[in-house]
Amino acid sequence: QVITATMKFTLALGAILATTAAAFAPAAVAPRAVAVSTTAVNSFSSDIFEVRSVDMAGTTEQIVKGGRDLFPKLPKAFEGIKEIGVIGWGSQAPAQAQNLRDSLDEAGCDIKVRIGLREGSSSFEEAREVGFSEDADTLGEMYDIIGKSDLVMLLISDAAQAALYKEVFAAMKPGATLGLSHGFLLGYLESIGESFPEDMDVIAVCPKGMGPSVRRLYEQGKEVNGAGINASFAVHQDKSGKATDLALGWGVALGSPFMFETTLTSEYCSDIYGERGILLGAVHGIVESLYRRYQRQGMSPEQAFIESCESITGNIVKIISTKGIKAVYDGLNDDDKKIFEEAYSASYMPSKEILQE
Repeated sequence: QVITATMKFTLALGAILATTAAAFAPAAVAPRAVAVSTTAVNSFSSDIFEVRSVDMAGTTEQIVKGGRDLFPKLPKAFEGIKEIGVIGWGSQAPAQAQNLRDSLDEAGCDIKVRIGLREGSSSFEEAREVGFSEDADTLGEMYDIIGKSDLVMLLISDAAQAALYKEVFAAMKPGATLGLSHGFLLGYLESIGESFPEDMDVIAVCPKGMGPSVRRLYEQGKEVNGAGINASFAVHQDKSGKATDLALGWGVALGSPFMFETTLTSEYCSDIYGERGILLGAVHGIVESLYRRYQRQGMSPEQAFIESCESITGNIVKIISTKGIKAVYDGLNDDDKKIFEEAYSASYMPSKEILQE
């Protein structure tokens, strides 16, 4: 069954371009310039955390290794921060808020972590269930929480950020830091000719996993030091001179085992690239190409649909999720490996070029 699903996937690789190229191809308009930050990455320094150099396939990268043994450094990293407002309750906010609260408590930091939600949100009850409450002054209306916070972690949806950014900036108190977990807002502001207010630090910590896994692996890390979700971090504006250490402290408090530098521009571009290339483009393209292929081979539409979707929902996904796509290849016999190699090699560069364009 695994081999059958694998071969469905392999056959789809060669056909995926035909079904996704139209979706990825740019519209017939003049190309526009894309503003890309030229800030150097992997050249950061920290007064608090050890910056290590590691070799990645011949390229030297700088990272900070996290771990619960670094919690004693959090008071210094969060120096000047007395109140943190986590705004929203989507995928990331519940995990990040709980992880921060627990880590700062364990570190002995006198910092209050609050949740800010829109008035009447159904998420109030969910926040109460994990220990945030109005009575404890850790749960409230979003703009009220924003106005109290020294660090505003804006974890609402992309659409909400685009709609509400002016009100959010206006509600922030002087000297507060804006924290993000996605670079989308920068891309949106640049697209309309606007920017972040110049009088604030703007940082990002971006866990490389969904919120539930950020919390689950943090809990595991209480028993196994180093368990967690890796995160990239970015310092877009550093008015205070302390933004890098605050971002790194945020990542350590989330339980990230490794943190590496990026920029907000690189973060949102890579995120869109991955969503088009995997979460949306590949999933859609593999299913559609197989669906058409099976019907050409004589299957009924109903059976073709079942067989096609199984290539995504079946055993192959478990292999890729737990062991990577290399494990799929390693599980094939010699003849099937040749088919895989041909399909993968034929589709890789065209797919990459389409996505980059």
